[in-house]
Amino acid sequence: MEQIRVVELFAGVGGFRLGLEQASLCFQTVWANQWEPSTRSQFAFECYERHFGHRPEHVCQDIVTAKENIPPHGLLVGGFPCQDYSIAKKGARGIEGKKGILWWEINAILQTHRPRYVLLENVDRLIKSPAWQKGRDFSIILRCFYEAGYAVEWRVINAADYGEAQRRRRTFLFAFRNDAALFREASERICISGLKGAHQLLLQDGFFAPIFPLYGFERKYSEGWLDEFRYLDLKDLSARQSCHFYDSGLMVNGRFYSVESIPVQFPPCPLGSVLENHELDERYFLSAANIERWQYLKGSKHELRHRKNGTPYFFSEGAMAFPDSLDLPSRTMLTSEGTVSRSSHVVVDPWTQRLRTLTPIECERLNGFPDNWTAGMPERLRYFTMGNALVVPLVKAMGKRISALAEDEQRS
Repeated sequence: MEQIRVVELFAGVGGFRLGLEQASLCFQTVWANQWEPSTRSQFAFECYERHFGHRPEHVCQDIVTAKENIPPHGLLVGGFPCQDYSIAKKGARGIEGKKGILWWEINAILQTHRPRYVLLENVDRLIKSPAWQKGRDFSIILRCFYEAGYAVEWRVINAADYGEAQRRRRTFLFAFRNDAALFREASERICISGLKGAHQLLLQDGFFAPIFPLYGFERKYSEGWLDEFRYLDLKDLSARQSCHFYDSGLMVNGRFYSVESIPVQFPPCPLGSVLENHELDERYFLSAANIERWQYLKGSKHELRHRKNGTPYFFSEGAMAFPDSLDLPSRTMLTSEGTVSRSSHVVVDPWTQRLRTLTPIECERLNGFPDNWTAGMPERLRYFTMGNALVVPLVKAMGKRISALAEDEQRS
């Protein structure tokens, strides 16, 4: 089989590349970019090169200028920055945000190089961004693919549904160029059978269903044409433009179909299966001095607070499990994992039966990385990079699917 030349954007510590290389020897990464703005030390890039080599095609520069040197390639991958789409960020501005605008750099690469396939990852909230105009940003992204000559299939995937130890929901987009076999098949199905054809692709024969199977769909769906949206410069974009996209969908020739899907849930992998079972450093254990702080953070609240202008309001939130269950998959890891915060996991240590936080190795295991993948960087950065990372086994499964599609095309 011919090699598939890969370009990896926003590479982080190399989750996409690791998954693809585990999937098949046909993937050859010919260019990769990782750059963290406003910081002198580039720990993620250094981790990437520690595993994949110090090479000229590994570039630590702002993608705005670095993209001029991207070589021809057949597969473009990347987990483009999610902060401006994430529910964890207050006032997230979506595609207008400081990092959200990096979508336009991806779009420029699509227009210039037109790779055969594109695989992107972002937070699940991407399809509903921004909060006050749900679906606006995603409709813009779909419109960009449409104008560049691509069809797109997307799926919000919870890693725990498919046998991983973390409840991590992420939006994956797989785009395929208009001369690809999958494009022709999707176009014919929809032309002949309309929405029934789109339904069949999403349920059985499209990109995601063979590797992440579905039971079926809920009675929630949307459909339409991208040409119906006003598509002006972003500053002039209609404040009324919005669209309800659901967690499975397909866009072909400017027509989109989106539906709420029900996954086939694999046997759950419990959080306890990733824990280290030996003596650990004391710094991971909860101290008597901060146990009350942990109990407060994890507990329910209904308390009077004041805004910056002095206006009073009541703040409420429910209680969280404390400690976290070892018999269930973990909650989603955030970049603040390991700190004294409501979102950090607290577990009963299997060696001492004391309460502690997760270790960096356990966080790597939750994302499917080998132990000590991030060793060598400051420990706080090890947690941070895993909070930003994707679940490698999901990428491995998608890599196998892309390899099979490419092989079928080469035979035909």
